[in-house]
Amino acid sequence: MFGIVRPCTHRLGERFKAEWTAHLCGLCLALRGDHGQFARLVTNYDGLLVSVLTEAQAGPDLRTRRTAGPCPLRGMRSAPVARGEGARLAAAVSLVLASAKVRDHVADRDGLLARAPLAVAARRVARSWDRAGARTGASLGFDTAVLVDAVDRQAGIEVLAGIGTPVLAVTEPTETATAAAFAHTAQLAGRPGNAAALAEAGRLFGRLAHLLDAVEDREADARAGAWNPLTATGTPLTEARRLCDDALHGIRLALKDAEFADAGLAHRLLVHELRTSVDRAFGTAGCAHTAAAGSDGPRGQAGPTVASGPGFGPPPVMPPPQKPRRGLLEGCAVAVGLFCTCRLCCTDHEGPWSRKKRDAWCDGCGDCNCNCDGCCCDGCCCDCNC
Repeated sequence: MFGIVRPCTHRLGERFKAEWTAHLCGLCLALRGDHGQFARLVTNYDGLLVSVLTEAQAGPDLRTRRTAGPCPLRGMRSAPVARGEGARLAAAVSLVLASAKVRDHVADRDGLLARAPLAVAARRVARSWDRAGARTGASLGFDTAVLVDAVDRQAGIEVLAGIGTPVLAVTEPTETATAAAFAHTAQLAGRPGNAAALAEAGRLFGRLAHLLDAVEDREADARAGAWNPLTATGTPLTEARRLCDDALHGIRLALKDAEFADAGLAHRLLVHELRTSVDRAFGTAGCAHTAAAGSDGPRGQAGPTVASGPGFGPPPVMPPPQKPRRGLLEGCAVAVGLFCTCRLCCTDHEGPWSRKKRDAWCDGCGDCNCNCDGCCCDGCCCDCNC
């Protein structure tokens, strides 16, 4: 998975966690249904925002959900997943942008793609994704040519950029592409009046995506001698942070100008979680949640021992019965199964030998001090204080 909006499931709460998973799985299944199993490789966290925005405007509808069968990434559980035009638009956008990323890696001769046979194969895959995305986009009234044009212009802009070039000149193609995708959700949801506001939110989201990618890759690009927009234009991190904060504020204002039937998850992702993504990229946030007392998860830690009894507060709560530990061979078999099905990194799970609850390795947690199911910005209300 890739993308800048990588929410911590502990922070989302049960309601938003279920909705977010439904859209993520819906994107994955839309890719498989329209374009085959291999296309599922382009499933990404940011692409699902298109599906989220479409449903947020149209409103909850049982017809946009279906029950999917067991999946290793859901711990072999079935679950309701999003379907319909929003998920298909997300799939089309994801395919075209992933195609662009592949072509970019081929052009830079990154890693194994420096070898001619692999580069040829990668170009064929990219072309097939372009065609597939265009077909799906056309069926939804969305011309993916705007995305392809933005990607094609990017290379020329980077060649001309140098010290003193405004970094926003480099981010413009990404801004244009995401603005078009966000705006089209208004057409799919039957709310054309939202198009301008969502285009602005999409433009600023594209700016953030480009800048945060540059911030996170800056040191690695310097070591590898690779092109980086911040280094190439001489943009300091302080200026990059200012631009990101301005974009966050602009997205929040743009969302206020749009009409939604249920903005809960969209607001949570594009206001709260996006702010966390910025903090994470600039190293100003860390995960504050801890697992339950006694957890031996990778990020969990046992809670402090508190005296109890007369004069020390309430009596201790009795722990639940402990499951018996697995033997060496049985635990090894479970560990192999967890690894091969990606459950170690993608879902909460039992420790192979201890059977204690462990957190997924790639929750992508930010600051988890907030534990609410609502929003807490101006104009909305909830009981949290994040």
